[in-house]
Amino acid sequence: MSRAGRPGVSLLDGIDLVVFDKDGTLIDFDAMWAPWIVELAARLERTTGLPLAERLFAELGFEPVAGRTISGGPLAVLPMGILRGAVSNVVVRAGAGAAAAAAAVDAAWFVPDPVTTARPLADLPRLFAALHGAGCRIAVATSDDHEPAARTLASLGLADLVDLLVGADDGLARKPAPDMVLRAAAAVDVPAARTAVVGDSLADLEMGRAAGAGRVIGVLSGVSSRDDLEPFADAVVSKSRFWPTGGCRRSAAGTGRC
Repeated sequence: MSRAGRPGVSLLDGIDLVVFDKDGTLIDFDAMWAPWIVELAARLERTTGLPLAERLFAELGFEPVAGRTISGGPLAVLPMGILRGAVSNVVVRAGAGAAAAAAAVDAAWFVPDPVTTARPLADLPRLFAALHGAGCRIAVATSDDHEPAARTLASLGLADLVDLLVGADDGLARKPAPDMVLRAAAAVDVPAARTAVVGDSLADLEMGRAAGAGRVIGVLSGVSSRDDLEPFADAVVSKSRFWPTGGCRRSAAGTGRC
């Protein structure tokens, strides 16, 4: 664990940019995605007449009794475009032909409402304002598509507090590739070494590592456990503990040096 994991040392010491994941980090993952996958399964069963729910949940990584997404599963990490293909494959393996499966998914597919299902995990405007006050820039890197993610941020009062949003359909390699972090760092002219990546999944942490981020922080508010995250993180914190406590403040000249 890095010095950021030691008591009395700010998680943001030496950091000028914080890149947040969205689902499971800023908002409740399962409040948005658990109702979505349950409803999608019901629609597919009605459309195809096949018993698909149990198979869909198992293959996409969802525990229906607990109503919880499984860490590392497709539902937890895949962008919507790829997830749609995975759903089609499930329908084919359940016995539908490829054309019938594609038609069924077309009929059943929908996107969760990015406003009504977005349940914030903290006082996010206060958090982001405090980060700006500490001299940090803010980016959001999400496996969700750009437009619904932007609507979520706007609904939470964050649109003017986020310097850059990078979505899964913005033409970059998906997590855990480093591209989203590198795009954000370049956009605000901050070196990756002075960037912190904050997320609830291994894909988030691996993305940060691959980008050469100066700090990789796991949060326990999403799909992963401490045991999942700790081997890959400089620090693992609960959703209520990630607050800036005297991190790097940019100089008046904008050099970003502490």
